[in-house]
Formats: sequence, structure tokens, C-alpha cells
Amino acid sequence: MAMAEGVTLRSSEGDVDPRQLALALEQLGCPAAQSETMANQLVRRADQLATMTGRPKAAALRHLLELMKQGWAAQAK
Repeated sequence: MAMAEGVTLRSSEGDVDPRQLALALEQLGCPAAQSETMANQLVRRADQLATMTGRPKAAALRHLLELMKQGWAAQAK
């Protein structure tokens, strides 16, 4: 899965790399001090959503990232 500014979120094994996700979160407006914690929480929540809804983990993660992006945009207004 690719994110803004060329950040790739998948590791070589195909799973989401939380460190890369943390960088992507920072690009979306997440405070740097919280980005790693939030990345780990997002990966866990994406796993839960994927299991609950039957959709791919990548789709669940994209959905969560979009919600966070909208939330940060609203706060910036």
C-alpha cells in the first residue's frame, strides 16, 4: 500500500510496517510524538475491522487513515 509522498506502508513480507505508517501519519498531520503509538493502534484496529467485516486489511487501514485525515483537517479549521 502506498501513501503520500512515496511512503510505502508494506514491509517485504507484505504486512504493514508500523514505522512507515508512523511517517505517513506525520505527513497527514499527526504529532510526531504520538505517531508510533497511533500507528500500532491503527494496525491492530485494521486487523479487527478486517476480521469483523470480511474486507481486506489494506481496505480497513485505508478507511481508518481517511477518517484520521478528515479529523485532523477539521481540527485545523
